[in-house]
Amino acid sequence: MLIVVSPAKALDFESPLPTKKHSQPEMLARSKDLVNVMASKTPDDLSKMMSISTKLAELNHERFQDWTTPFTVDNARPAVLAFNGDTYTGLDAADSFSERDYTHSQKVLRILSGLYGVLRPLDLIQPYRLEMGSKVEHDHGGDLYSYWGDSVTDQLNAALADSPGAKALVNLASNEYFGAVQPERFDGRIISPRFLDSKAGGDFKIVSFFAKQARGSMAGWIIRERITSIKALTDFDANGYTYDPNRSTPDEPTFIRRNAS
Repeated sequence: MLIVVSPAKALDFESPLPTKKHSQPEMLARSKDLVNVMASKTPDDLSKMMSISTKLAELNHERFQDWTTPFTVDNARPAVLAFNGDTYTGLDAADSFSERDYTHSQKVLRILSGLYGVLRPLDLIQPYRLEMGSKVEHDHGGDLYSYWGDSVTDQLNAALADSPGAKALVNLASNEYFGAVQPERFDGRIISPRFLDSKAGGDFKIVSFFAKQARGSMAGWIIRERITSIKALTDFDANGYTYDPNRSTPDEPTFIRRNAS
């Protein structure tokens, strides 16, 4: 069974690393070509392309100018310890993963990335910001979905072949990032858990902040508990969520939590 999550805009390249394990991104040559495209953009271009402030555009312009290979532990950081958004707060790799968990995560967890395509948790990355939904002109089209094409799904199929348990993909990524995956070409079943919250007396709905944390929590739980079957996913109960069979379908197990605040 394989898990996919989204990256995060927030980054942490300062905290002490809890493991010395690391690996090289498998699609780094494609990333380098994409950086060459992005490095030709002005800060104003980046601001308009990404709908970000001038200050953030200047920062990311500098990042593309400074991006260099080879990646080493001195100029890069493992992806799962570099991303620092809500999903990664839920995943809690830095504080909850053992060395064996990091090793296992390499087999079962993948991070979809606009710049790196598909990352394993311990793949080294350098700081960047480039959402998968960005409109980027290149030789084969005008966005990153066309840039990565079949290659993201091919990478996931290769990873699935080596992962333990059910031939299934647990989709814990956002719609933007999962849009880079071609379901019709994927070699296994796709399971997309949902996380719903309710205020007192209100209807259940997806609350983005809570759902992102829950996706990360489920990913970490699958890794730490060595979950290998689709059926076992219904046992997930972290963060106060419980499985709701009445709101679930076979491919969309749904978890609810009452009175979130």
